Amino acid sequence: MRMNQVTVPATDIAASIAFYQALGLRLIVRADHYARFECPDAAGGEPATFSLHLQTTPPGKDGVVVYFEEDDLDATVERLSKAGLTFDVLPTDQRWLWREAYLTDPAGNRVCLYRAGEARRFPPWRLQGS
Repeated sequence: MRMNQVTVPATDIAASIAFYQALGLRLIVRADHYARFECPDAAGGEPATFSLHLQTTPPGKDGVVVYFEEDDLDATVERLSKAGLTFDVLPTDQRWLWREAYLTDPAGNRVCLYRAGEARRFPPWRLQGS
């Protein structure tokens, strides 16, 4: 099984499209109530897709967090900050061996840009035989 598509709510499709394009996603479908992007730099094959679906109420604070991996997290955060995006948390080394930065999209969805390297799939505490 391959995970390919994630959809998050958007309360303002145009604002959310602009936000995710600023992150570097490629818009491939646009409608009044929906937008779909390709995630560039897919690891090993077909690019994953990411979409927005219009809803009238914002997501709750404890909703989904979307993670996008960046090879050069600090440079990406610097570039996006200069482009006008505001980060809630600047790049921080975590005890689980990831370096993470957080921002919030126009609908209130949390977005984490991170760098994990081998620790993404193979942390020291990975279950044996998996």
